[in-house]
Amino acid sequence: MNHVDHVLIVDDDHEIRELVSSYLEKSGVRTTTVADGRQMRAFLECNTVDLIVLDIMMPGDDGLVLSRELRAGAHKAVPIVMLTARSDEMDRILGLEMGADDYLTKPFSARELLARIKAVLRRSRMLPPNLQVSEAGQLLRFGLWKLDTTARHLIDADDTVIALSSAEYRLLRVFIDHPQRVLSRDQLLSLTQGREAELFDRSIDLLVSRIRQRLGDDAREPIYITTVRIEGYVFSVPIEIIEARE
Repeated sequence: MNHVDHVLIVDDDHEIRELVSSYLEKSGVRTTTVADGRQMRAFLECNTVDLIVLDIMMPGDDGLVLSRELRAGAHKAVPIVMLTARSDEMDRILGLEMGADDYLTKPFSARELLARIKAVLRRSRMLPPNLQVSEAGQLLRFGLWKLDTTARHLIDADDTVIALSSAEYRLLRVFIDHPQRVLSRDQLLSLTQGREAELFDRSIDLLVSRIRQRLGDDAREPIYITTVRIEGYVFSVPIEIIEARE
């Protein structure tokens, strides 16, 4: 029996919930709709979903709070597409920083939302399509750090585990699989999010900044990720496979 994707829609606007739900259902996607964080938590206690569509602007706990909560809990691996009421760049940056996998600005077409949902689900179920890597589990070493590709987390020199959001892991993995190579922002966005960069889109710069923070890398005197003026970024340290797992 073929799997039917199940999407949870969290939005306080009844009309948007019904519109989105109706369109997705007609397109073969199972949906559940809830109006706020309380209802979302209650539903997720007893149910699993493949993806969450999450509005930022809601009464009570907003989408940013809920996204951060999801990423810290039992549903940390569930992809999130965030809806923003404004085209405000800061909303998009904060959404990605809190763990969203993609975002869409209101007003939006249901068709575009479906396309974004399908793209995010595709990415969540495989590595970025242009990467030529073996996906047997690996423990990779670079500098003072190790990356566990099975658990998708970092391990520091003291063997402390550092959790990564799905977006952070994808970007770090792109760097690790393309060391010593300058990658433009367009290339990074395409490899990690499957879409072309929009004018003034700073999401990649934000994610690079987040990874630098995770690695304790100083942007002014970087060890791991070097900024190449105008061109993009380069991962500057060699990679060693220290353990391969079946």
